[in-house]
Amino acid sequence: MSQFSDQAPQRPPNPRHTAVVGLQWGDEGKGKLVDRLAGTPGVFDAVVRYNGGANAGHSVVVEGVRYALHLVPSGILAPGSLAVIGNGVVVDPERLIEEIDGLSARGVDTSSLVLSSRAHVVMPYHKAEDGLREELLQASPVDASSPSKNVIAAIGTTRRGIGPAYADKVQRATAIRVGDMLRPELLRSKLDMICGLKNSVFRALHPDEPEVFDAGAIAERMGELGRRLRPMIKDTAYLLNGLDQEGKTILFEGANATMLDVDHGTFPYVTSSNASSLGIGPGTGVPPQKIGRVIGVVKAYSTRVGGGPMPTELHDATADRIRERGREFGTTTGRPRRVGWIDLVALRYAAIVSGATELGLTLLDVLAGFDELRLCTAYATPEGRTERFLPDGFELAEAEPIYETMPGFCEEITGVRSFDDLPGPACRYVERIESFVGVPVRTIGVGPDREQTIERDATVAAGGLA
Repeated sequence: MSQFSDQAPQRPPNPRHTAVVGLQWGDEGKGKLVDRLAGTPGVFDAVVRYNGGANAGHSVVVEGVRYALHLVPSGILAPGSLAVIGNGVVVDPERLIEEIDGLSARGVDTSSLVLSSRAHVVMPYHKAEDGLREELLQASPVDASSPSKNVIAAIGTTRRGIGPAYADKVQRATAIRVGDMLRPELLRSKLDMICGLKNSVFRALHPDEPEVFDAGAIAERMGELGRRLRPMIKDTAYLLNGLDQEGKTILFEGANATMLDVDHGTFPYVTSSNASSLGIGPGTGVPPQKIGRVIGVVKAYSTRVGGGPMPTELHDATADRIRERGREFGTTTGRPRRVGWIDLVALRYAAIVSGATELGLTLLDVLAGFDELRLCTAYATPEGRTERFLPDGFELAEAEPIYETMPGFCEEITGVRSFDDLPGPACRYVERIESFVGVPVRTIGVGPDREQTIERDATVAAGGLA
């Protein structure tokens, strides 16, 4: 494998490096786009996941066969590329091994998988803490439905331990990294201290049902998992920078999405990592100036899972119809997703934050059959009308969408492969999105399979955006 040289000179930005990042609240179809890009022979030498954990999920359909991926990068389905889990990911080793075994049982070659030794580990007590925190927030006697009271209701996490794992990463002394799983004495020493602290906290928060964590049992199990994962554990910062210096190409795959970014999303109803493209540098060790192309993935409508404001959310038959046609149920949890019209205000903000150079529009086919389509182009707030996004969750909860209405289209478009063959109203809908956001739509998804994609010529897609 490639190794980064300390003495190698810095190179200018490499336009061959590409990032795929969600621009909404997740579940935009990033996995399909990554799979399509990585599946082109000889284009990318590595596909890298840089944030999140097993709370995220990508569904990829290849020749009619659906794969649900959680920790493993979508590039695992593309022969010839390394599939790298970067240091910015928090890894549940039990779930990772289950996923590897499941893919292997279906004939997928997982020998190209590489795991960063610096990635942090989701431990059993993290998952228990995640669930306990959600229960305590849900049981709060204070009315948490009114953001104006500045009360945080339950976040609506997947209870997979992601937030507590990232919290321990920042607290440092109580963190376990993947490399620690290969050092039994150090692992046991750290767990003796950590479990002592965690047990005290759990007894204080839940005295009737204290969760007791056995440091010895956890150390033994983590050691077993570490031995199983050992062949794929590498220093991925050196690996990836080495590939860059050799002129190889890298595809960075984001999990979650920009509206869930811990710094730039709808805080506090966000995930615990930098889910925008801004997370690539710290999540992989590859400087962001080496990435020349950022594809922002967006659905033709909006969805969200968990708590938090969503200005365009619908609670009617339209929502039910979109949800059923779009199969809007969580890849990881199976939860029905919240559904609404596309929010162009949020989308333009996300494109700015993530530095999107182009858009990948997905699930346009789901909107077939509607007489009219609605697009949110501004908010009505207590302070007045605004076209600026409000990344504070409490402020956003008080915003009402201001819609622009466009004619819908009746024709089914799952078999369309050329933009010019789309119904006129569908074309104008796409063009309105790119004109408002100021970023060209280069790919359009018209179905779940990797081949159900329309590719637009770069010059055509950019028309009118200068």
